[in-house]
Amino acid sequence: MTASATAIEARELYRFYHIGDDETQALRGVSLAVQPGEIVAVVGPSGSGKSTLIACLAGLDEPDGGFVYVNGDRLSRRDEKARTSMRAQQIGILLQSGNLFDHLTVDQNVRLKLRLAGKREPSRVGEVLEMVGISKRRHAYPTQLSGGEASRAGLAVALAPRPPILIADEPTGEVDSETEQRILSVFEAHRKSGGAILLVTHSEAIAGKADRIIRLEDGKIVNA
Repeated sequence: MTASATAIEARELYRFYHIGDDETQALRGVSLAVQPGEIVAVVGPSGSGKSTLIACLAGLDEPDGGFVYVNGDRLSRRDEKARTSMRAQQIGILLQSGNLFDHLTVDQNVRLKLRLAGKREPSRVGEVLEMVGISKRRHAYPTQLSGGEASRAGLAVALAPRPPILIADEPTGEVDSETEQRILSVFEAHRKSGGAILLVTHSEAIAGKADRIIRLEDGKIVNA
C-alpha cells in the first residue's frame, strides 16, 4: 500500500446468480474508484445491482469476475479470514439492517467493533455516539431503538475505528430531515479527515453532497 493509493477500486466486476435454469446478471463489468477525501454516491432503480455492488466492495460477497482493491491491496479472491481482517482494519460498513448485535447494547456494539479493529480507545465510544446524536440511547438494546436510531447506532459502529473507507447503503432511509442533516455533517467530517465514502442513496440531499454521482442500471454503469 502506498500513501497515494486509491481508497477503494472495482475493476470489471461481474456477478451472476442462478436459480434453476435462469441466470441473473447482477453486475456486468462495473469499474469505479473512490479516492481518499472523496464522497461518491451510487444511484439507480431497484434491482439495478447496487446492493450486490456494495457487498462485493465490502468483501461480503465474491465477484464472479473482476477484482476489488482496498488501498492498493487486493480484497477479492482471498479466503474469508483474510477478507474479514481487511474489513476490520480498513472498511466501515453501514447496511440497511444487521449492523448491530441484538444481545448487546449500543455502547457494547461500539466497544466490540473497536476491539475487533484492534483499537484501544475507551473515550472513542462516547465521542462517536455524541457525533451521531445517540448518546442518550447508549444503554438501549437494538430491539428498543426506532429505525432512525438503529441507523445512527449502526453508523457509530461503522465509524468507531476511524476506518479510511466508509461504505453505506441507504444511510438516511429511516431518519427525519434534521437527522439527515446531522448524518451529512458526519460524512463531511469523515471526508475532511481524509476518509473515502461510497454510498447508495435515494436521497437527493445526500447525493447532492457527493463529489460524484454514479448511476447503475441493469448491472452496468450508465454514467460516472
